[in-house]
Amino acid sequence: MASEGGRTAIIAALLANLGVAVTKLVAFLLTGFSSMLAESVHSLADTGNQVLLLVGSRRASRDATLEHPFGFGQQRYVYSFIVAIMLFVLGGVFALYESYEKVREAVQDTDYDPFESQWWWVPVAVLLVAMVLEGFSLRTAVRESNAIRRGRSWVRFIRTTKSPELPVVLLEDFGALLGLSFALAGVGLTLLTGNPVWDGLGSGAIGVLLVVLAAVLAVEMSSLLVGESASLPVRKGILAALESPEVVDRVINSRTMHLGPDELLVAAKLAVGETDSAAEVVAAINEAERAARESVPQLRLVIYLEPDVDLTPGSPSVDGPGVPEGADEASESAVEDASRG
Repeated sequence: MASEGGRTAIIAALLANLGVAVTKLVAFLLTGFSSMLAESVHSLADTGNQVLLLVGSRRASRDATLEHPFGFGQQRYVYSFIVAIMLFVLGGVFALYESYEKVREAVQDTDYDPFESQWWWVPVAVLLVAMVLEGFSLRTAVRESNAIRRGRSWVRFIRTTKSPELPVVLLEDFGALLGLSFALAGVGLTLLTGNPVWDGLGSGAIGVLLVVLAAVLAVEMSSLLVGESASLPVRKGILAALESPEVVDRVINSRTMHLGPDELLVAAKLAVGETDSAAEVVAAINEAERAARESVPQLRLVIYLEPDVDLTPGSPSVDGPGVPEGADEASESAVEDASRG
């Protein structure tokens, strides 16, 4: 469901950005406003980003091979990281360069007249229409995200979701609306004051915005690429399921890692009795695997379980390093934030 929702948001953003990019480029050619060129490149970069997200989603669906025995689910993280790089280079750096050139030219041009062209009104009209289209795209992304957000704040959702497409589209659409506001302010102040420096400053604001968004995306995607554990509720559900067989005394320790947004690696050492027979242990492991899969039907689990004799009976089960037994969401959040630097 999350994958389908992400694809819907991507397609909506792709169609909006493609149409807006062409319109902004025409407006730049008619008027020469720097903000329009920066916004056109921004929208073209976003269009390319959406294509990359669709390609990544398709490549991630390939079956596992001998060379890649855990499949290709992490391709979605790889392509999302490439999106962050493209947003930084094609969007942010270009807009900053264009801002520098525009301000430098504006300082030297003392005879600038924004109404010299009969098309002076086109950028304002294009920006207003673009804001409406981007608003529809953002609304689609918000609707699809709400289906899996489960009451989390937007910041928390972006930082903890394992599906990369929705955070990327959300940040891109939000950044697009802010960028359009900056462009509209730059164009409007240029028309009001007759000073083209404002147009250049509008491009600069767009550049800074895109660099910041690219940095946020890069940090989040790099964390997913390195390998993140399942969320705390999922881990607790799996831990309880692994402990459910009567033969299993406790989970000595366990680890989880997302191989992709919908696939989770689970490794655990189960404490069994010294007198349990091999047949009883095998049956308990099979039962624990089945219970774990049933506890998280929305995920595909790759499970490796190891039985061991419990040398410290009565000790609590251990769910990975860093989060003590009974930790709540707040403490887990602090650990995650510290690990991300």
